[in-house]
Amino acid sequence: MKKSQQYIGAIDQGTTSTRFILFNRNGEIIASHQLEHKQIFPKPGWVEHNPMEIWENTVVVIRKTLEKSGVTADQISGIGITNQRETVVAWDPKTGKPYYNAIVWQDLRGKPFIDGLIEEMGIDGLREKTGLTLSPYFAGSKIRWMLDNVDGLNEKASKGNVMFGTMDTWLIWNLSGGIFITDFTNASRYQLMDLENICWDQDLLALYKIPEISLPEIKPSMGIIYGYIDTNILEGGNVPLCGILGDQQAALFGQTCFSEGMAKNTYGTGCFLLVNTGEKLCKSTQGLLSTAAYQKAGEAPKYALEGSIAVAGSLVQWVRDNLGLVKTAPELDLLAESVEDNGGVYFVPAFSGLFAPYWRSDARGVIAGLTGFANSGHIARAVLEATAYQAYDIFGAVEKDSGIQLSELRVDGGLTNSRLLMQFQSDILNIPVIRPAVKETTALGAAYAAGLSTGYWESEKELVRQWREDVRWVPGMAEQERKALVRDWHKAVERTLNWGE
Repeated sequence: MKKSQQYIGAIDQGTTSTRFILFNRNGEIIASHQLEHKQIFPKPGWVEHNPMEIWENTVVVIRKTLEKSGVTADQISGIGITNQRETVVAWDPKTGKPYYNAIVWQDLRGKPFIDGLIEEMGIDGLREKTGLTLSPYFAGSKIRWMLDNVDGLNEKASKGNVMFGTMDTWLIWNLSGGIFITDFTNASRYQLMDLENICWDQDLLALYKIPEISLPEIKPSMGIIYGYIDTNILEGGNVPLCGILGDQQAALFGQTCFSEGMAKNTYGTGCFLLVNTGEKLCKSTQGLLSTAAYQKAGEAPKYALEGSIAVAGSLVQWVRDNLGLVKTAPELDLLAESVEDNGGVYFVPAFSGLFAPYWRSDARGVIAGLTGFANSGHIARAVLEATAYQAYDIFGAVEKDSGIQLSELRVDGGLTNSRLLMQFQSDILNIPVIRPAVKETTALGAAYAAGLSTGYWESEKELVRQWREDVRWVPGMAEQERKALVRDWHKAVERTLNWGE
């Protein structure tokens, strides 16, 4: 690494936007640029993105960030990528053109195929190999749907004329001029990978009828250079691409949760709680996912237990855009703070079914407990509290599965700006909730992975020393009140079940 290389970059390709962030050696943000992309809803339960829009936005955000900062390509030690997981693109390896829109992780169209597998082998039929419960959430069923429904795709795939990949794969292929790879963390979300042996499993590929030739090569998350950014994309180019982590694993890494038993919760479009279980692959009996945490080249993989919530920040967006209750997210906070409590109102946002620990794709959203007393403030409060209750459910499941008593929770993501939500989260979990000084921990995790790969940072110990606490919320709720609130939340959850066919 040259002394002139003073910065590390991270592409953060998320569900609603793409951004590029430059960090310095202290893990501080130097500059960034962000662009939103369109959310496409062709049918109820279907969610798509335009992969070309995301690719073009990626190039723009990199260039704009460098313009803002005055940083040149030769000053960047390396670039890491973090991405929305399970979202899949199919494209032509010769032309680079997508065959179809990207099918987003929230999408439910793979449900009929998954229901057939569940009927045949039960919901946990693939858990032993994949760590995952059978669900249309994962990438495999989305690929199967494209093969069945996009004209000519099945035949083209069998001849090697289709590439399938999550967003990390799509971006690296474009950035590097044709390198076709993914990493351990993203590969673990296809429901096609043997979690212990870290390879595409032949029996699973046969079950889903997906040709291996159409899938990317699985690489470690860090510790190697995958390739270099094409000079046509980045003037002065040849910047190493050298770290890949799915967004939730990147947040775990960015929170420096390197030790067994450390946990983080990301409050973004969805909400995802991960606890590092070290080299031990914990098999869940509580509806959680056993998943990849990260892998360094030449080292044993690290695993995690994960609880996934489909709708968190996207519920705030829905209330803003679909209901018009508020114009901005901060306005929702103010509205929620206008009342002392939820007034008996509970909002269960099961728009795409319920994820962990329930895994009920038949569930649909409800607002329960309405009386004549309820007003817009109570609904706003119920919207924020919904995320905390969902986190409560998966937090308890993590403790039961891992046998680890979690003593604190590190948090990140946009919703951590809500003081009301964070205090309520601490109250309902009855442990301290801690937000770090650098809130963009997902991007920071990708930067850390890239920096460790190029020697920009020497070790994990150096990163742990950098981590700084910003705000700490401590519980102050009486046990009796906590139990009553949780009891009524679970009553509301019951009302969502058996609604969708």
